[in-house]
Amino acid sequence: MAARERFDHEIEAIQADLLKLSNLSIQALETSFAAFIEKDFEKAKEVIEQDAVINSLEEQINDRVILVMTRQQPVAKDLRRLVVLLKAAADLERVGDYAVNIAKESIRIGKERFITSIELLEDMCYKAIEMLRQIVEAFLEENMSKAKEIAEYDDQIDEMYGNIITHLMRLSSVAPESIAQITSLSFICRYIERCADYATNIAEYLLYLKKGQRYDLNQ
Repeated sequence: MAARERFDHEIEAIQADLLKLSNLSIQALETSFAAFIEKDFEKAKEVIEQDAVINSLEEQINDRVILVMTRQQPVAKDLRRLVVLLKAAADLERVGDYAVNIAKESIRIGKERFITSIELLEDMCYKAIEMLRQIVEAFLEENMSKAKEIAEYDDQIDEMYGNIITHLMRLSSVAPESIAQITSLSFICRYIERCADYATNIAEYLLYLKKGQRYDLNQ
């Protein structure tokens, strides 16, 4: 097998692992939020326990990328591809971490009735999940126009985040006895907002890969 063929084969294998990592992380986020809504502590514990699998897969991607770098001595564009794969894997692993954090906050809240409607929080989470799914697809397809379009949804997530946090701050002044739950809800809201930021990061990595320039889509 020629050197170029070996390199392309390794890249395909790494991308396959990245897709698996994204599926596991996004599923963890979806499951942890469902556990939060349903107050299903067993489901929340499953998310926490499965995080080791996500961490291991990210480490596997890191090891494969480093091995390719040392063996293949890639040229500039190929090196950029390997770097963005590393960065995307790290961000997707962080999505899994935030899923674990949401699961832990759900357990802290316990069976206590929600002090306020969480409808906007649900909408925010579902948008973030869909954003992540679509951005990974655009990244693997190297579809820049689709990536830019998806990244624009982050503004909607940010607006939702601001509205929810403002509401929770007001609520804390009139219901100080529920400050523990309000704090947990604020954390969950923040974790979801960060997951959407990671989707935007992945769009930026794709633009860097294709253009060789760094872009800030969060402006």
